[in-house]
Amino acid sequence: MTYPNTRLYIGGEWRDASDGRTLDVVNPVSGEVIGQVAHASKIDLEHAVDAVAEGFRKWSAVSAFERYKIIRKAASLLRDRLEEAARLLTTDEGKPLAESRLEVNSCADLLDWFAEEGRRTYGRIIPARSLSVQQYAVKEPVGPAVGFTPWNFPMSQIVRKLGPAISAGCSIVIKGPEEAPAAPAVLFECLHEAGVPAGVVNLVFGTPSQISEFLVPHPAIRKVSFTGSVQVGKHLASLAGLHMKRVTMELGGHAPVIVADDANIDAATTALVASKFRNAGQVCISPTRFLIQSKVHDEFLDVFVKKTKALKVGDGLAEGTQVGPLINERRRTAVESLIEDAVNKGAKIETGGHRIGNSGYFFEPTILSGVNTEMRAMNEEPFGPVALVKSFTDLDEAITEAGRLPFGLGSYAWTSSASSARRLAQGVQAGMLSINHIGLGLPETPYGGVRDSGYGYEGGSEALEAYMNTRFITHDAV
Repeated sequence: MTYPNTRLYIGGEWRDASDGRTLDVVNPVSGEVIGQVAHASKIDLEHAVDAVAEGFRKWSAVSAFERYKIIRKAASLLRDRLEEAARLLTTDEGKPLAESRLEVNSCADLLDWFAEEGRRTYGRIIPARSLSVQQYAVKEPVGPAVGFTPWNFPMSQIVRKLGPAISAGCSIVIKGPEEAPAAPAVLFECLHEAGVPAGVVNLVFGTPSQISEFLVPHPAIRKVSFTGSVQVGKHLASLAGLHMKRVTMELGGHAPVIVADDANIDAATTALVASKFRNAGQVCISPTRFLIQSKVHDEFLDVFVKKTKALKVGDGLAEGTQVGPLINERRRTAVESLIEDAVNKGAKIETGGHRIGNSGYFFEPTILSGVNTEMRAMNEEPFGPVALVKSFTDLDEAITEAGRLPFGLGSYAWTSSASSARRLAQGVQAGMLSINHIGLGLPETPYGGVRDSGYGYEGGSEALEAYMNTRFITHDAV
């Protein structure tokens, strides 16, 4: 498969940057440049704003049922191009091909879900205090939106913003990931072929700060959605707040895992190895702080280490690969630094801890035991293939540690006790908690965090609410 260079998609047309500028795309398996992506100039961003404003004028006038049919068609077209999109995604981002296929299919599922929900954005009649008065609330699209998306899930994070936006009747500009642009381009090709009108969806790439500083305060933009770091999210939220823009923020996490002494250790370790090292740990909801009750700590650690050692690391396009490379050298250096700090402060490397090979950005799946809260890795999101294992005595101790950090995105627990499950559900302060399985991120369920992990949701019926205004109308018959 020949790797395609990626252009900007503005106003229903694919175009080069107005000044011809491009950025290199690097394959994380080899570290070599494999192509280019267009870098939007200010002129390109101005065109994108003009296009998204006109797109909103057209799209908001299309009935919910007609929008539903077009979005469902785009989902079907994306499924038809599953293998192409998945291979491009793996080439760009590095994750195993099986994971890329799952991501592409999840995008189609998300589009289907949001299309259906868009048909159900009901208003309501409110009983009046006078027989001559009518009162009702109506739902209307908030207006043109902008979405900033990360590289770790280069397609699905776009759809979690674009899907609810266009289902609600909004138009949107997506600032896509420069590190992994090719698969998102396939998504926009499917939207175009499905009949989404020009200007309704737009895709730009470039310097993130320049794009955000232009688009977020622009008067035409009425909604901002961002997935990324807490620091950048807070900056964008404050910028949007200055201009009274509605925002959705899905920010970083540091997901705790609480394994009680009555847990099914085999089931827990199998699920957690797959979840921890998915996408080489480069997942916002990746389980990271493994809090294991003392009676089963040694058993859990032994089984967890054995299953982790059995993982096959390699090129995501190669048969049988379970863990691919990190996205770039900066990410690998950051992971190394956290491990070195932890070891210097007393942590033990149970497995992993080192780079693999001399090309690309591979890193061994790593488990550290004996960790404590003085270590940077226990306070900073590792965002890599690093699991931190710590023992606890009673459940209240584990719940306290789970809530020690200001983050609250994903969280996990394993227990066979209904009473313990209830205590965890009430005590763990996170936007999402999954008990006895890995059940986060389905299209029909809320997806988002609390506290420093952001606010708003990008799944379930809540996702569309962020792109809708509720207006109250009352009139007297006289």
